Formats: sequence, C-alpha cells, structure tokens
Amino acid sequence: MNLLRAAATVSGLTLASRITGLARDLIISRVFGASAETDAFNVAFRLPNLLRRLFAEGAFQQAFVPILAEVRSREGDDRTRQLVDRVASALFWAVLGASVIGVLAAPVLVWLIASGLARDPAAFDLAALMTRWMFPYILFMSLVALSAGVLNTFRRFAVPAATPVLLNLSFIACALWLAPQLSRPILALAVAVVIGGVLQLAIQLPALAAIGMLPRPGGLRAAMRDAAVRRILKLMLPALFAVSVAQLSIIINTNIASHLVVGSVTWLAFADRLMEFPTALLGVALGTVLLPSLAKANAEGRQEDYSRLLDWGLRLTLLVAAPAAVGLGLLAEGAIAVLFQGGRFTAHDVAQTALALIGYAVGLLGLIAVKILAPGFYARQDIRTPVKIAVVALLATQASNLFLVPVLAHAGLAVSVSVGALANAAMLFSGLRRRGLYVPSPGWAKFIGKLVVALAALAAVLWLANRQVDWTAMQAQWPLRAALLAALIGGGAAVYGAVLLLLGFRPRDFVAGAQ
Repeated sequence: MNLLRAAATVSGLTLASRITGLARDLIISRVFGASAETDAFNVAFRLPNLLRRLFAEGAFQQAFVPILAEVRSREGDDRTRQLVDRVASALFWAVLGASVIGVLAAPVLVWLIASGLARDPAAFDLAALMTRWMFPYILFMSLVALSAGVLNTFRRFAVPAATPVLLNLSFIACALWLAPQLSRPILALAVAVVIGGVLQLAIQLPALAAIGMLPRPGGLRAAMRDAAVRRILKLMLPALFAVSVAQLSIIINTNIASHLVVGSVTWLAFADRLMEFPTALLGVALGTVLLPSLAKANAEGRQEDYSRLLDWGLRLTLLVAAPAAVGLGLLAEGAIAVLFQGGRFTAHDVAQTALALIGYAVGLLGLIAVKILAPGFYARQDIRTPVKIAVVALLATQASNLFLVPVLAHAGLAVSVSVGALANAAMLFSGLRRRGLYVPSPGWAKFIGKLVVALAALAAVLWLANRQVDWTAMQAQWPLRAALLAALIGGGAAVYGAVLLLLGFRPRDFVAGAQ
C-alpha cells in the first residue's frame, strides 16, 4: 500500500473539513463576534470536546487500534468482528454514563474549566445551559471514533477523514437559518453540535456494513469477560491519563484566559482553528495512516520497516510543517483579517487573534511531530512512556505561563502551548532513539541543510511582500485582500518548491509503502 497516497487522501479530505471549518468560523465571527456569549459557547463546547478527546479520539484510539490490528493479523476477521461488537458495548455504556453525569453537573464543570465567567452571571448560566444541551455529543463521537478505528485498520481512510465536514455544515446551517429564529441566537450553535454528532455517526454505518464490521452492541457483562476488551481497558488507563494531561493544560489555559479581558477565549479559539489546518492536514493524516501500519509491523516483528515508517513520517513532517509555521507566523494578521474581520469582529479582534496565532506558530513543528512520534510508542502498546513525557510537557507549559502571561496576556498562553509541544516532541524523539525503535536513515544532514535554504528563501519573500500591505485597512475591499493573501501564499509556496527542486528534492523520494 502506498502510504503517501493514503496520507494524501486523508489530507485532501481533511482539507475539505478545514475549509468548511473556516467557512463556519467566518460566519460565526460575523454573526456573533467576540463577546461574552461567544466566550460562553467556546467554554461550553470545550467540555464535551475535551471528553470526546479523552474517551474517543485520544485514549480509546491509542489503546484500541494496536490491539485490533494485532487480533486481525493473528486471529482473523471473525474474531475481529466479535471484538468490535464487544468493544462497542463497553464504550456505549461507559460514555452514556459520563453523558448523564455531565448533564447533571454542568454548572460545576463550567466553573472548573472557566471560573472567570462567574464575573458575568448571565454568561456563566448560558455556558451551563449549552453544556447540558451539547453533552450527548460525546456519545455519538465515541461511536464515531470506534468506527474510524475499525475503518482505518482495514485501510478505509476516506470516510473517517470526510466525516468532520458534516459538523461544520451543521454549524453553518444553524448559524444562518436557525439563529435568526431564536430569541437567543447563540443557542443555535449548541443545537448544531448535537445535529453534527448524529450526522457523523450516520455516515460511518454504511462503510462499516460494507466491510462486515457494523457493530452490534450487547450487554456490558459479556463485553467485560472478553480478554482483548480487558487488555484495551488496561491500556486505556495510562492512555487516559496521557490524554488527560494534554487536556488539563487546555483547561488551565482556558481558565486563565477567562480571567483576562473579554474576548480572550474567543481570540485563542479562532487562532487555534487556523492552527488546526496544518496540524490536521499533516499531523492527523500521517498519524492516522502510520498507527495501523506501525502496529502491523510490530505484530509481525518487522523492526526495520518500523523504523523506516517513522523516518518517512519525520521527513515529510519537516518538509511541510516548517514552511507552514513560517507562513502562519509572517501572514498571521493577513490570514485573520481576510477570514474573520467584518460584522462584529473588529480590527482590534484581528490584531489580538493574530498575536495568538503567531504564538501557536512557534510550536507548530512540535505539535505535528508529536502526532508522528507518539504512535511509535502506541503501536507497541507502550503508553506509559508518552504519559511520563506528557506530564513533563504539562509542567513546561504551565511554568512558561507564569512568565509569559503577565507580559503577553492571551498570546502568552499560545506561546506556552508551543513550548510544551516542542518539549514533548523532543522527549518522544529521544525516547525512540534510546530504545533503538527509530534509527535515522542516511542523508539527514544534507536534508536539513537544503531545507534551511528553502525556508530562508520563503521567509524573505513573505516578509518583504507582507510589509507592503495594511490588512485591516482594506476591510471594504475583501476580494482584493483575499486575492493578495492567496497570491502571497501561492508565491511563497512556488518559491519554496522551486528552491527544493533546484537543490535536488523530488516527490518520488517521499513515497513509502506498507505491507
């Protein structure tokens, strides 16, 4: 199987998701602006989103996919189908219980994640109300994560990668058509989350049926007697802690932001949305493709292939993530102005969001590298090591907050996230090297040298061109402003690609296959 083609498929579909996501945020920024109500929504959405990452895409995927790949490789599809049924049962009942608790304890949870909202009782009550409405979202998304894990193990990457588009379309439809019908329009966004969860699960079911793996949830007792299910749960405990550490950092940062000036939570949320573009297009795409391949190589004892897969992922990460970081940092104001300025989103909001985006761009390489390096441990069912590393990264992030937030305000929170991500990636890399799991292929020194030359050319072009444009002053000339931004991005990419070609890079050098 051509991994580059598979990654390109996932990345292309993820691009569609991110484009609709930007359209969603563009509409939300203009309709609702950066206000106490949008802060309340972002806080409320963070809670079910956090648990989705804990129970679904995070700890569950890390524990489930390697064992599913192992069972399929060693015991065949019949046993794999039985395992899917039993895991679906255990997941359904566990997350249903968590959803009920979340609905009942919504005010307490809002206070824990953003106590600063209590300064505005109306905003706090609104956040608690929307939390109650949106909490069932994690039930749907947990089953979506189960479906995605199965489909990815069977090398069916397209449907899981396309699924997030449906949530974005739900947001767009509700913001445009439902919000004007409500006495409190912001509640339309909470409705959109629930509708999006239902749609994302519904689209997965036919794909599962096509490969004969449609889950048939049953009783919890039978599921818990399955040895493989117990192994997954055993692995999930450290994985849950690992993901909890990362999410704890987000909770702390959100809480800190809620104590800063009004709009801080929203500025960070919009900057984070732009960061998700390269993170998902490369990091998520490569991680999605690599984990099943690494798990299969490990189960079959092919250690040279294991190291080769990691080497390929790291080279591709540097080749794409480094210029993305340069571009986001230098064009931050232009990107935010083109996408979000207008309506209730002012030039001041553009400037503040751009500062946060620059702070995130500093650590983009680390954020993406973690998604490549961590599967190197997960595929071997070693989750404890990434847990320990994540704890150190959390401490580094919060130590940075102590120094940076008093000076840089909300932008300091973004820079601290970057510090933690870079530390996390460095420690994961060092751990793989010490254990002999990753042995770099020859040619890394020349690769880095040529890459630095291409990045310098890219940075020079973008810096010189960007100095000539006052992005926020061109609000009334949106088509021209958008065309200028597109020209800068396209021109920079052309210069970067041309320099790489002159230095001897060829696309075929990055083709990788998996058995």
